Amino acid sequence: MRVVIATDAWTPQVNGVVTTLRKTIEILRQHGHEVLAITPEGRKTVPCPTYPEIRLALFQGRSIAREIDAFQPDCIHIATEGPLGYAVRRYCLKRNIPFTTAYHTQFPEYVRSRAPIPVNWTVALTRWFHGPATRTMVPTPGIQELLQSRGFNDVVIWSRGVDTDLFCPDDPVAYAFASPIWVYLGRVAVEKNIEAFLELDLPGTKVIIGDGPDLESLSGKYPDCKFLGYKFGADLARHLTGGDVFVFPSKTDTFGLVMLEAMGCGLPVAAYPVTGPIDVVIDGQTGMLNDDLKTACEAAIELSPAVCRDYAKTRSWEQAANQFCSHLAVFTSTERQRGFRLDTSAIDQPC
Repeated sequence: MRVVIATDAWTPQVNGVVTTLRKTIEILRQHGHEVLAITPEGRKTVPCPTYPEIRLALFQGRSIAREIDAFQPDCIHIATEGPLGYAVRRYCLKRNIPFTTAYHTQFPEYVRSRAPIPVNWTVALTRWFHGPATRTMVPTPGIQELLQSRGFNDVVIWSRGVDTDLFCPDDPVAYAFASPIWVYLGRVAVEKNIEAFLELDLPGTKVIIGDGPDLESLSGKYPDCKFLGYKFGADLARHLTGGDVFVFPSKTDTFGLVMLEAMGCGLPVAAYPVTGPIDVVIDGQTGMLNDDLKTACEAAIELSPAVCRDYAKTRSWEQAANQFCSHLAVFTSTERQRGFRLDTSAIDQPC
């Protein structure tokens, strides 16, 4: 197949969306598919308001249309609701060709955490955006149920994986901090509810891996916490492995890929019983879920690292990529001119 994947989230951003798309594209290409990745890379961009590390590529409609026309795809997938996503959506609607979308981020809740915009307004906007898609892919049953309750149609599951060769409990960093080590990995941003972790009264040391718009203010407010900034690849895995419990305070994530990465390194997870953790963590085995995050932390430290590792090994990127392929809406060049029919023959077939 010839697949277009459009995303406003791309390197140098460091997050679960970028990881998911890069791994999916990598596996598609390994299986002989051609992929045109429409990303901000190589385009003129501007910083996102309140979040300057995110770069937005504006007014790209004409150049994107030329790229897609030249590529002659069999299917088009729109991963994000940003300017590039909107441009590709307009392209598809104008030509009456099918496309799929993905709901990677609880955009209404994230916007509300940074601006006084009612959630129901942004829900209506995202429902409008995804409405014409043949399918909207979400990472968990919990998000599927949430979107269906909000009036979204044709919502299907596209799960996530983890590279357990990279994220493995070998060669841990020997932290020169008091133990136990409570680790957070992710954006240092208000929408991640990170202060719920930072303010906990726990023994040992809280370690924060990552960066974000609130790093400076939070590191000043919580001087006893260790803010390490970004870590990557094997170095990241070593820093995860050196911890004792992975703490995931977010209440707005659609999945929380970092939880699988922590489990791959043998760390049990402490989290709230909300969308994301409830679908990723096996409560009482690979982590503890509790409305009191401190209680979850204190219980999680007693869990088996081996059980966490074994569970992570069941979640491969290969399986996730096959699931992605099964949901794509395939069309032909002739159908591009006169409308389309949905080709379901590839559903449940390996990519």
